Amino acid sequence: MSNDAKEGCACNAAPKLIFPCSGAADVGEVADRAARRLTKEGAGKMYCLAGVGGHVEDMLLNVQAAGKILAIDGCPKDCARQTLAHAGFTDVAHLRLTDIGLQKGASPATDDRVNEVVERAKPLLSR
Repeated sequence: MSNDAKEGCACNAAPKLIFPCSGAADVGEVADRAARRLTKEGAGKMYCLAGVGGHVEDMLLNVQAAGKILAIDGCPKDCARQTLAHAGFTDVAHLRLTDIGLQKGASPATDDRVNEVVERAKPLLSR
């Protein structure tokens, strides 16, 4: 069996996809770095929000196959969650960083902040 066939095998667990806001603000950087760390730790897989927003067909099919979707937004504009909803994905776990005390424009992306977001995101990926 080719590697491509193995990756598409239905016997594997459906992926857990993570969509961070990667916006220009500091809270967007925290969300992005947290998603990268969650991916590195194997909690899920960071996926391309721009591809979803652009309605790239093969990417939308991959999101449809996801077992879990997590949007991590930096602020109340909820760009990640709204982009997913616009593409038809509404069964989405959601973490908004301003809800956990970070402030847009006043929360530099420190390791401590990224760690806090990672720890808060993990349970959302396991539910």
